[in-house]
Amino acid sequence: MDSLKQKYQGTAQVQHAQRQALQKEFEVLNMKVGESVNEYFARTLTIANKMRVHGEKIEDVVVIEKILRSMTPKFDYVVCFIEES
Repeated sequence: MDSLKQKYQGTAQVQHAQRQALQKEFEVLNMKVGESVNEYFARTLTIANKMRVHGEKIEDVVVIEKILRSMTPKFDYVVCFIEES
């Protein structure tokens, strides 16, 4: 079982490098101009789920805050409404 796990997940060093790369990708993630909310949400969740697969403990609230923080200015009014409610 351990050999299968190592084969598919890699060594601890590889895991660490993958986590760091995903953390960076998550940090710099921003909604693209013209991108739909659904597309951006899906892109963000994909990265967050990959982080979880690689052992990162990322809470849903962190993902939601990231999404709200990094949407295009077009959605500022929606973000304000969500944060107030």
